[in-house]
Amino acid sequence: MMQLIAVKSVADIQAVVTLADEIWHQHYLSIIGLAQIDYMLQTLQSPAAITQQLAQGYRYFFIARDAVPLGYISVLSDSSSKTLYLSKFYIQQQERRQGVGRFALMQLEKLAKQHGLEQIRLTVNKYNETAIAAYQKMGFVITDSIVNAISEGFVMDDYEMRKYASNSQIFP
Repeated sequence: MMQLIAVKSVADIQAVVTLADEIWHQHYLSIIGLAQIDYMLQTLQSPAAITQQLAQGYRYFFIARDAVPLGYISVLSDSSSKTLYLSKFYIQQQERRQGVGRFALMQLEKLAKQHGLEQIRLTVNKYNETAIAAYQKMGFVITDSIVNAISEGFVMDDYEMRKYASNSQIFP
């Protein structure tokens, strides 16, 4: 059975860190290189970084089948803009194209609807063509191009994508 499981404990946070290390090294090596992967994991997906994000209102969930994590997501609700920000959405390589991402997105749409939110927003690396295609297939549209210098000479060269209530069968 597929489900989202809230990340709550120190052990859960460590399990996210372990998943992040595996997924990022598999998927992003050809896109951003090893040095930037290691930098981003340390600054965005370390136990301290995740603990800080949780304290700031982000919510982390495992995407699990039979209680076994297959990936994870992180979201932040913004009631003023009626937006659910999908900050992290990572699935193990062997689980991609198996309906895991679609399941997670459907759960996020239900969460957004429950909180009166009208859209889901995310950013995705411009060279992550498989993810962009998957998001578009799930109803997201590119709304902006963003380049942010993050430190150590690295940049995040992303598209902002949004899925609006009118592009969804689950949203009202």
